[in-house]
Amino acid sequence: MGIVLKQSFRNTIIIYGAFLVGGINTIVFYPRILKSEFYGMVTFLLSASNLVMPLTAFGVQYTIVKFFSSYNSKEEKDKFLSSVIFSPLLIALPLGFMWDNAHDWIMRSVTKENEIIESYTFSIYLIAIACAYFELFYSWTKVQLQTVFGNVLKELWNRVVVMFLLLAVFFGFIAKTEFIWYLTFAYILRAFVMMFYAFYMYLPKFYFKLPANFIEIIKYSLYIILAGSAGAILLDIDKIMIPGKDTIEKAAYYSVAVFIGSFIEAPSRAMTQILQPLTSKSLNEFNTKEVESLYKKSSINLLLVGGLFFLLVNCGVRELFKLIPEKGYAGGELVVLMISLAKLYTMFLGSNGAIINNSKFYKVTLPIAIGMSVCVYLLNQLFYFNLEFGTDGLALATLLTILLFNSFKLWFVHRKFSITPFTPKSIKMVFIILVLFLGFYFWDFNLPAIEVQNFSITPIINILIKTVLITVVYVYLVLKLKVSNEFDALLQKFYKFYK
Repeated sequence: MGIVLKQSFRNTIIIYGAFLVGGINTIVFYPRILKSEFYGMVTFLLSASNLVMPLTAFGVQYTIVKFFSSYNSKEEKDKFLSSVIFSPLLIALPLGFMWDNAHDWIMRSVTKENEIIESYTFSIYLIAIACAYFELFYSWTKVQLQTVFGNVLKELWNRVVVMFLLLAVFFGFIAKTEFIWYLTFAYILRAFVMMFYAFYMYLPKFYFKLPANFIEIIKYSLYIILAGSAGAILLDIDKIMIPGKDTIEKAAYYSVAVFIGSFIEAPSRAMTQILQPLTSKSLNEFNTKEVESLYKKSSINLLLVGGLFFLLVNCGVRELFKLIPEKGYAGGELVVLMISLAKLYTMFLGSNGAIINNSKFYKVTLPIAIGMSVCVYLLNQLFYFNLEFGTDGLALATLLTILLFNSFKLWFVHRKFSITPFTPKSIKMVFIILVLFLGFYFWDFNLPAIEVQNFSITPIINILIKTVLITVVYVYLVLKLKVSNEFDALLQKFYKFYK
């Protein structure tokens, strides 16, 4: 786990830095500068591009991770990369020629109150293509076990760009109507930067010959493209469905709550980026013991870090919403809780997804992804449209879907590999999280109102006090109960460094 922890730690710092910038954008700048209507439109467009991206990517980002380490010679590797680099164009070009039809379909699916979207639908296509090629070249560097620079571009680039663009709108350098086009250009530029870095890390000799296992590659890509397209529905279909029933402002309100709830998953995203190629390599070498070791260690360490941020987010969320001026954003505490629970359970399963995606049983990802997308769509229809649960219903649909299908994936890996991510330490970790959640969630400090230039800082003080208390108690219990050897070793290194 040495290289995993080293790069995961760096990636976690980057991702939480990105979340900090994103949090400032989401809580401070977006509501005050773009307002909820235009922010809702941006949310809709980006979510729609996330739905299109897996289709245009042709599954190449996963294909590179799975097959690259299986080749022994440089020539074989170069033939493989030469054959996949243009694959996204097989779908992207025909889709571009038919975009007028896609535009008409999008506009038929939203209410008349949300026609602000009409002028910007082509940005969905451009961002999807840019993201597809970014992911391709990011995987190119992952298989070289170099993830940090790509992680900076993936997590930090867009959020920093958004911050500068929002400030540009605020100071009158650009108009609100130009915001989305500048953001689209930033996505395209990011893809080119990633491409140059990927070629710097590994520049192949390009061949006009297909690798010997090309048929197997195509079969895998077709399964993954369908699985990825269906799986993307789970992440973004709720934001797409909102304008079909409510005003687009609701998409902004829901997006903020989902962003806050998703804050806890940063360690998972960081660790997965290096776990995927390592798991693939171990599976290709039939090293089941190493696969099991990665599985268990990733589970307990992700639960440990994710559990802390789960507590910090949910125990301070009521105060956090008080910092947002528009009242429509308040009341999303239940959405935050359900989304963060779904993320925490996914983290609890460690490298489960990487094991399935990179094993010979990868075909099961297609029925799982289709099942998840159908399930979340039907539950959204039930809770949001029929039972009128509002955005709480959308979050509940996501939570139930993830609990059900992730439990199936847990069972599937145990059935096929006879391994689980759980150890006796897992029970200790769940106990710590549950006790501290019950102890801190239901109360806040009764502090007097404190204002600085007509801005109340009382919520910030409440959040800071709770954060310190929870962190101190949490770290003490984790060390006392000896939950993670890696966490103990990391703290000892910091202690020796500062001693």
